[in-house]
Amino acid sequence: MTPRWILPALTALAFVAQSISAHAATIQITMENLAVLPPEASAKIGDTVEWINKDIVAHTATARNGDWDVMLPPNKTGTLVLKKAGTVDYYCRFHPNMKAVLKIEP
Repeated sequence: MTPRWILPALTALAFVAQSISAHAATIQITMENLAVLPPEASAKIGDTVEWINKDIVAHTATARNGDWDVMLPPNKTGTLVLKKAGTVDYYCRFHPNMKAVLKIEP
């Protein structure tokens, strides 16, 4: 026999788990034709940024403040989970004219 509290407890646990995962988003940013698209993006702490390199050359997503440096091989993706708020200018180390801004909210 199952105790009466099991079903409500499992329901509450499922709701909490769904609520937590529903708040995080994946922000996709494309690097194509030596450009970052979109050049400005917004996200929140806990979101994942996925850079998609559609070029046949390698790129990086390198934060000017030193917070991250994500390597993006040709035709591959790279991801980063955002951990702190702020506005971060970033660029490609191999192609410094490829610049973008990521605004991270709490």
